[in-house]
Amino acid sequence: MAIFVYKGLDRTGKEVKSSLNSESLNQAKTKVRAMGIMLIDIKEQKSGANKPKSSLSFGDSVSVEELALLTRQLATLTKAKIQIVEALAALMDQTDSEKLKVILSEVRGKVNEGTSLAQALSDYPKVFDNVYVNMVEAGEQSGTLEVVLLRLADFTEAQMKLKNQIKGAITYPVIMVIIGFIMFGVIFTVVIPKITKIFKSTGKAVPWMTQLCINISDLFINYWWLMIIGSFVGYYMFNKYIHTKKGEAWWHKTILRMPIVGELSTMINVSRFCSTLATLLNSGVPILTAMQIVKNLVANVHMAKAVEEARVQIKEGGSMAAPLKSSGLYPSMVTHMINLGEKSGELEPMLQIVSENYEDQVNNKLNGLTSVLEPIMMVVMGLAVGFVVFSVVIPMMELNSFNR
Repeated sequence: MAIFVYKGLDRTGKEVKSSLNSESLNQAKTKVRAMGIMLIDIKEQKSGANKPKSSLSFGDSVSVEELALLTRQLATLTKAKIQIVEALAALMDQTDSEKLKVILSEVRGKVNEGTSLAQALSDYPKVFDNVYVNMVEAGEQSGTLEVVLLRLADFTEAQMKLKNQIKGAITYPVIMVIIGFIMFGVIFTVVIPKITKIFKSTGKAVPWMTQLCINISDLFINYWWLMIIGSFVGYYMFNKYIHTKKGEAWWHKTILRMPIVGELSTMINVSRFCSTLATLLNSGVPILTAMQIVKNLVANVHMAKAVEEARVQIKEGGSMAAPLKSSGLYPSMVTHMINLGEKSGELEPMLQIVSENYEDQVNNKLNGLTSVLEPIMMVVMGLAVGFVVFSVVIPMMELNSFNR
């Protein structure tokens, strides 16, 4: 079954644009005509995934929310013993996303022709990443696809929750910075220049605070274009540098050393490492393959390097915990729990315990960060406004006393 997009005229002569599911082009034309629409144009909608690992031709990747919902629905349908082809057809009808409809249509067609579900999903790397595809493949090979999909749904929803928490934590500071920039822009381009004229007319020297505000005002008014260009150039150069091998290593090390941010980054990477590895191992993925996948998910290059060293040690018959501990980047509690799991043969449960523990710590840290940032931002804004006000008020009071 494919998605066909059509354009036509209804009985009143009004132009109609829509889409429908159909097995073939002729069948789609018949369905459109049965609705009383005179066809102008009709064609099959493609995702563009036949191009080598390209992104969707008609837009960006689907959202994490859409993927989480899709995975949960597919897990529920497979648990109810519904065939994959039928489950995919049902999901096509249920989703409101045109992008997902086309993808599901193409995946269904490939599965119907004998391709495995994992292989069909792998043609859409912008939507279904390596973890997703490898877990589905492990489920198909082990005959536990419904169990794997349920775990994958939980995993995807957990990632979505973490992403939303991070967004929520930084929303307030970003809004405050934008408001502050607008407010000070108005002060330094409108208010300060008018007051500056008064001070200049008296010919008296002004305090250093006032002179600093006048200089900033002149910078805003006369060199605003240079500030904008400089900001863009600076951002471009910085972004380009941190995407080089040397720059990325420096930046990721700097992040780990930052107060609050460094600790939070470590927690998130540890939680992601442990939860993903536990999910993959529970899904039947071989440990060396699982470690390779997890390495690509750890955002910090230094922590990812430690994972790669652990993978090499495992390949040589060694321990996973030792390289992680020697890196100094993974907390001792994490390496201790992994070491216990390896010795007792209960690695997956230990990883799950560590993952849940660090997820709770990340949640508490993010909630605490939000509550701490609000008063800090208010104090900073208050001090900045107070500095500007005193810079203007003090010389104005002196001027009034002089006139008397």
